[in-house]
Amino acid sequence: MTSETTVTLDPTVTNPDNYKVVFENDRVRVLEFTDQPGVRTTPHERPDSVLVVLSTFQRRMYSMDGESHDVQLTAGKVGWLDAQQHAGHNIGDTDSHVIFVELKDGAHAPGDSLGPIGPAVG
Repeated sequence: MTSETTVTLDPTVTNPDNYKVVFENDRVRVLEFTDQPGVRTTPHERPDSVLVVLSTFQRRMYSMDGESHDVQLTAGKVGWLDAQQHAGHNIGDTDSHVIFVELKDGAHAPGDSLGPIGPAVG
């Protein structure tokens, strides 16, 4: 008898304390993300998504190959997030609060590289 294990990188499974499904239908899934300073998420993936930033925060993003970059997102920003696999770390002193609208139809699947996250911050 053989046993197959399926590994999921769905953020609601890998990080259930941080990601909650707030709406879903056959075209989109909407996730609410929250965390506090110092919290690290485990690796997860997402399809092409729109993000809505609800609080200003700083985050270090890690690609699956270990490369990292820091971002600061400002409350009220709305931006595009390419499909990707990543992990993150709240490196600031404020809570993170974001809404992700994940596309289902026509969305690109995550790859192993870290795409740009959120809007350009000037």
